[in-house]
Amino acid sequence: MARILVVEDEPLIRFALADELADEGHVVIECCNVLEAVAALGMNDCIDAVVTDVDMPGGLSGVDLARMLAIVRPSVPVWMTSGRDVDVSEFGETVVFMPKPYDLAALRNGISTRLRANEKLKARTLALVRSRSTSF
Repeated sequence: MARILVVEDEPLIRFALADELADEGHVVIECCNVLEAVAALGMNDCIDAVVTDVDMPGGLSGVDLARMLAIVRPSVPVWMTSGRDVDVSEFGETVVFMPKPYDLAALRNGISTRLRANEKLKARTLALVRSRSTSF
């Protein structure tokens, strides 16, 4: 079970995505703009993934949110969605772009796959650290 931040200004899209992720067993935190997302990130230091729309009201975009996350939480994967083409190459593998309309199940599966890979990497890293700390 992961804690996933969903940032989407269109209520029906946000509700549908949140329900899809909750049905998968994830805890979903819903925000309707980037400022709400920043507040949610400040109150929740255990966010495992973010799904954000690009164009939202409030003067800040999903791209701005991804740039902030790249600085303060670089290990948190981001799925960016939009009805227009968006270049996310500046983010490397941290950000995945999904054009709207997207398949909810495909997005859910992509998130689950990435989170499982992250957990395996964390487990291998922890095992490596433990093996090295016992050899001294």
